[in-house]
Amino acid sequence: MRAGAFENHSEWIVFVDESGDHSLTSIDETYPIFALTFCVIRKAEYIERLTPRVRALKFDLFGHDLVIFHEAEIVRKKGAFAQLGKEAREHLLEQLSQIMAETDFSIFAIIIDKKLHKQRYAEPEHPYHLAMQFGLERIYKFLSACGQEKRDTHFIFEARGSKEDKELELAFRRVCDGANWGQRVYPFKIVIADKKTNSEGLQVADLTARPIGLSVLRPDQANRAYDILKPKLGKYGRKVFP
Repeated sequence: MRAGAFENHSEWIVFVDESGDHSLTSIDETYPIFALTFCVIRKAEYIERLTPRVRALKFDLFGHDLVIFHEAEIVRKKGAFAQLGKEAREHLLEQLSQIMAETDFSIFAIIIDKKLHKQRYAEPEHPYHLAMQFGLERIYKFLSACGQEKRDTHFIFEARGSKEDKELELAFRRVCDGANWGQRVYPFKIVIADKKTNSEGLQVADLTARPIGLSVLRPDQANRAYDILKPKLGKYGRKVFP
């Protein structure tokens, strides 16, 4: 009997990460957006293909699998990535691109233009919570099309701080209880993981957020990572608001 066979667990799992901050009081002029990406993957694909390939790459490059692939550190050559020579670095980027391209998963990305959001609404909603609502609504439709809308689907978020995490959980539960388009009850479960958690799913989500955000902020700029991710967004995978 497979694990979880006695539970009402979905065949899918969702990993979430963000790019940019949610503040509307202090907006970074160089990055005035907030992007939230949801990576939706079948558990079988995650267990059998994605996780082994990511771990194998870590063993190949570092000799162990405790390194966490973090986009900012890779780009800035910090932490464990500072020790990589040119050849090893090129191998890392090439292999990560190949893993992302060849892994079967879908991305739902919500990008909030914070300046426009603040200008348009007298009482603008919290960008993170608003983006999360839009994401949950779209993923519910996706899971419904897969016949999984009545099963418990777990959403894995990275911890940001005690206060923020409590607010996020309340906002998440509010949406799932019916504060959504259609006023439906979503059987979604939230899991907030420590930043040091070595989760391949969270690392993949981290690698998607900034390239997708940049595709909106600087659409004419070369964006190799986004070119790889774009097919996974599909027709309705990317929403820019407002």
